[in-house]
This record gives sequence, structure tokens and C-alpha cells, in this order.
Amino acid sequence: MVGAHAQTERRPYSIATSPEQTLETGCLELLVSLETDGSLGANFGSAARGTLVDIEGPIGGFTLPTHARDSWLLFVAGGAGIAPLRAMLDHVLRAGPAYRPSLLYSARRADEFAFIDELQAHSDAGLLELHQTVTRDESPSWTGRRGRVGQAHFEALLHEPAATLCFVCGPDAFVKESVATITALGVPDAQIKTDSWGR
Repeated sequence: MVGAHAQTERRPYSIATSPEQTLETGCLELLVSLETDGSLGANFGSAARGTLVDIEGPIGGFTLPTHARDSWLLFVAGGAGIAPLRAMLDHVLRAGPAYRPSLLYSARRADEFAFIDELQAHSDAGLLELHQTVTRDESPSWTGRRGRVGQAHFEALLHEPAATLCFVCGPDAFVKESVATITALGVPDAQIKTDSWGR
């Protein structure tokens, strides 16, 4: 929970850095969407460099299990839902080749993919199977997939559904539809972890 120092308004944000990244850099990263007026929202105050903010937490249970038995990991992000998944993914990649992570990342437009250079570098290095799709971008410069996340997206990434641990984060409808599809493709309910918010 984050808010400007000494004010009562707080909003929840997911931590976008793994414990290892935070220890290395001394920084705790959050992914904050801009309001329609271009600001970070009233709970951040002036949001100028050096502005003090109060942080309560971490809280919540959307985390990696201490000892994940499944080597196949599927991360599914809708928009800003990439924040906690980026942290999990960094932690997993540091664990070495025991895990085979995939990421399905949906955004409205191509310029809204947060952390994409980092994620693409993992993909280029063969450490991550990365699939992206845009839902509202008509620009001819985008040559990747288009459209809402659906069955074909998951079929391309679920290599062993019964042995895959899935983490889904994004708007409520996105999470609900993704979970329904993953379940229909054979991933057990107990292996699907979710975090969502209203929109």
C-alpha cells in the first residue's frame, strides 16, 4: 500500500522487483499507470523526485511457492499486471535451468509493454518463451499478434498443462477469461494463482 508521506489515502501496487534485484540496487520498483490528466494520482502527492512516500507491506498472497515442484511455469499478464510477474520471473531465472518459464503478455498498444526490452533480452537469450499481443493497436509498425488473449495463445504456450504452474495477473475480466481457458486446456485449479483488480 503506497501513499504520499503523512496522508491517509493509500493504494495497492505490486512490487515489480525481485528480492534479489532490490538487494542489488537498493531500490523497490513499482509500475504506476498514469491518470488521464498525466499525473500519478493524488495518493502520490507532487510525485517530484525526492517526494517522500509511505509504504505498508508487502501484503497479499500472490507469490511464488517456496519450493515449486513444476518445472513448467506460465505467466499471463494483462497490462500493468506484468509488475508482480516481472519480479517472479527475475527470481525464477536466477534459480537456473530447473524452470522453463513462458510469458503471455497482452497490452492495448505496443508502446504500453512495460519492461519489454528486459523481457525481450531474456527471450533472445533462450531463457523465456515470450508471446505478446495487442488489443487496440492498429499501427502497421506492430507486426506481432493482435486480439484478445484466447485459446490459441494458451495452446502455443502450454506444453504440459497438467505439469504447469500458472500465474495470471490483470483486470478482472482478463483474469477470469484466462483462467477459464487454462482450466479447459487441462491445468488443475490448484496450479493456477491469480491476482486481479476492477476496471
